[in-house]
Amino acid sequence: MTELDTKPAGTAEALRAIEQRVLWLATAIVHHANRVRPNESGLKVGGHQASSASMVTIMTALWFEHLRSADRVSVKPHASPVLHAINHLLGELDERYLTTLREFGGLQSYPSRSKDPDPVDYSTGSVGIGATAPIWGALARRYTSSIAPEVGTGRQYSLVGDAELDEGACWEAVLDPMVGELGEVVWIVDLNRQSLDRVVPNIGATRLQGMFAAAGWQVLTVKYGRLLEELFTRPGGAALRTRIDEMPNPEYQRLLRCTPAQLRERLPGESAELATLIAELDDATLHAAVRNLGGHDLGALRDALTSIDDTRPTVIFAYTVKGYGLASEGHPQNHSSLLTNEQLVQLAERVGADVDAPWAPLPADSPAARLCEEVAQRLRRTPFAAAPVPELPVDIGRTPSGTATTQAALGRALLDLTRAAPDAARRVVTLCPDVSSSTNLGGWVNKVGVWAAREQVDWFADDPETILHWRERPSGQHMELGIAETNLVGLLGELGATWSRWGQPLLPIGVLYDPFVERALEPWSFGIYAGGQSILVGTPSGVSLAPEGGAHQSISTPSVGLEQPGCTTYEPAFAIDVEWTLLASLARLGRPGGTSAYLRLSTRPVDQTLAAVPADPAARERRRRQVVGGAYPLRRADGPPALTIATMGAMVPEALAAADRLAAGGTPADVVCVTSPGLVFDAVQARGGRGSGDTWILDAAFPARRATPLVTVLDGHPHTLAFLATVNQVRAAHLGVSRFGQSGDLDDVYRHHGIDTDSIVRAGLDLLG
Repeated sequence: MTELDTKPAGTAEALRAIEQRVLWLATAIVHHANRVRPNESGLKVGGHQASSASMVTIMTALWFEHLRSADRVSVKPHASPVLHAINHLLGELDERYLTTLREFGGLQSYPSRSKDPDPVDYSTGSVGIGATAPIWGALARRYTSSIAPEVGTGRQYSLVGDAELDEGACWEAVLDPMVGELGEVVWIVDLNRQSLDRVVPNIGATRLQGMFAAAGWQVLTVKYGRLLEELFTRPGGAALRTRIDEMPNPEYQRLLRCTPAQLRERLPGESAELATLIAELDDATLHAAVRNLGGHDLGALRDALTSIDDTRPTVIFAYTVKGYGLASEGHPQNHSSLLTNEQLVQLAERVGADVDAPWAPLPADSPAARLCEEVAQRLRRTPFAAAPVPELPVDIGRTPSGTATTQAALGRALLDLTRAAPDAARRVVTLCPDVSSSTNLGGWVNKVGVWAAREQVDWFADDPETILHWRERPSGQHMELGIAETNLVGLLGELGATWSRWGQPLLPIGVLYDPFVERALEPWSFGIYAGGQSILVGTPSGVSLAPEGGAHQSISTPSVGLEQPGCTTYEPAFAIDVEWTLLASLARLGRPGGTSAYLRLSTRPVDQTLAAVPADPAARERRRRQVVGGAYPLRRADGPPALTIATMGAMVPEALAAADRLAAGGTPADVVCVTSPGLVFDAVQARGGRGSGDTWILDAAFPARRATPLVTVLDGHPHTLAFLATVNQVRAAHLGVSRFGQSGDLDDVYRHHGIDTDSIVRAGLDLLG
C-alpha cells in the first residue's frame, strides 16, 4: 500500500481523476491541431502525444500536491501540452487557446515564457538549455537576494527527458562547483528509455545515477509502482524483479506491445518459479503489471518528492513508459505518432471524456474540481513591484590618452561607473569562465569582490605578490564559473531576467574569449528569446591576436551584429567608444522592450589621439550619439573625397595610414569608423521602408554629397560591411578575413590576410582605375 492509498478517499480519487483529465486534454490539444483544425498548406503541424503521456503522472503529482507559489518549473519541450492542460484546469488558460497549438499567435510548439498566453516559468525547446535553466535561475535568485531580500526562496524544478541527458550542457552544469550547494534544485528525469528514433539499448540508468552522485547530488529512484512492488513480495516475486531489472531496454519495450498470451510466453524466460507466479495472474493484472512503473504511480512519486534533501541538489529518476495510457505506448516509433480518430474515441471512453465536447470542464462539485480550485489558490503568485534601473550617465566625461586597448578600456569604464553612478554600478554583475585576469577585469574584481553565498577566507590577502584579490562574499559583484561557456551564458540569461521574474533589474555582463562566442551563441541566443537581457563581451578578437594563431582567432563573430535578434552589437575602435557603447548597452537592460548587446573588443594597443575626440561639449555629444548610433566620420578629406574607407575596431590605424598615403598621392579619402554594422544595416532597411532603424546615421556617416567608391576593411569576415556599398550605390572592394589564421607578428598576419595598409591602398586605387 502506498501513501496515496492512505490519504482520504476523496483526495486519492481527485488526483486520479485529474491525472486522467490531464492525459485527455494534452492528447486532445495535439489531436485538434493535427486532425481537426484546417491545414491548407499541408505542412506537418506536429506535437508529441507519446512524450506528453509519459509525463502526465509526474506533473500531476508535482503540481497538485507539492508545488508552492515560490517554486519554478522548467518543463521538457515535448510535454508542453501537459503544461497547458494543467494551466487550463487551474484557470490560467482560457479554453479558446486549447485549439491553437502551433497556430500563429496561439500556443507555442514548446513552452515559451515570452510568447505563450499562460504561465511558463522557463522557455524550453533547445535541448539541454531548458533543463539547466533552473540551476542558473537558482543562482540568479540567490544573487538578487543580496540586493533585494524580498525575492524570497523556492525550489527550482527541471522536468528532463532521459535522452536530454546526452546533451553535454547538462553535465557542464551539473559539474560546476557552484551547483553543489544549490539545495533548491530538483531534476526529475522522465526515464522512458526512448529517443526520437528508437528504444535506447543501453540507457545506463545506474551509470547516470553514479555520475550525479559523484557530483554531490542526492539521487532518488522511482522504478516500480505499487502493483509490481506487491507482486515482488509473492513467491516468485524475486525472480520477477530480477527478470525485469536485467532485461535489455528493447526487450522490455517489446513486452509493452504484447498480448497477455504473448506475455505468458515471453516474460518467464527460463524461470519456472516466475512462470508459476505469472500463471496465477489474470490477463488484466498481467497486462497492468508489465507497465506498472514508478513514474506512473502517484504514491511512489509522492514518497520521492517528500524525501528531497534541501541541502544539496536532487535528481529523481522516474521510470516511465513513453505513450503511457495511449494506443501507441511503448512503440519504438511513437515519438511523433498521432492517435487515429478511432483510438481517440477509445481513450475518451476509458478516461470519461467526450470527443464531441473535448474541453468540457470537470463536474463543478466533484472532488477533482474542488482540488483544482484549492491548488489554483495555493499557486497564485503576487506580482512583484518593478524596481527601476538606477539612472546611468551617457558620458562619464573622461577623454582617454596615450596608448590603450579596447579590452582594457572595459575594466576602466566599469571602475569609472562605480564613482560616477554608484547606484547603477551596484546593479552590475560580471561573469567569466576563468578568464578574469586575462581579460583585464582584475581592477574591477579587486574593487567589487567575488560573489559567494557565504563569506570565504582569502588565504592570499596578506601575500604582497598577489595582484588579483579573490575576496568572496555575499556582497561581491563578480561571479566566476569554470571553463564552460554554455554555463556562463546560461547564468547570464537568468541574471538578465530578474527584472521580469522578481521585479529587480540587474545589469549582467559576461566576458569570454571572442573565439568562443560561437560556442556560447546558441544558448545565449535562446536566453535572449526567453527574455534575458544581458551584455556579452568577446575579447580578444580577430586575427589581431596574432601570436595565438588560427586556433584562437575569430573570423565570423562580427556577423552576430547583423543576424542575432534582440541584440545590438558594437565593435569599438577606441577606449572612449567602449565607454559610450557600454553605457548605452547598459541603459537598454532590465526593462520591458529592452535588448541585449554584444561587444567585440581587442588587445591591440591603439594611439588614443587618433580618435580626435572633439573638445567642444556639443561636438563631443554629437560624436557620442554617432558612436552609439553605429558609425561616425573619423576623418574628412579636405575638399571633395575621391574614396571612402569604412573600417571597424582594431583596423582603424591601418585605415588612417592608408588614407594618409592616398592623400599624399593625390587621392583624398574620407575615413568612416563603423561601431555597429547591425544598426547601420537597420538604418538602410528602414530607409527602404523595411523596419524601424534610425536613418539619420546614414546621413551623418555616409552623406550622399560625399559618395565615392568604397573600401571596407575589418578584422573579420568581409561580408559584414559589404552592404555599405548600397547606402549610396557605389562601387566597392571589401577586405577582411576569410580563412584560418597563422601565428606571427601583427604586420605579417595582416599582410597574410590582405588587411594591411598596402592592401587598403591597392584596393582603393584599383577601384578608381
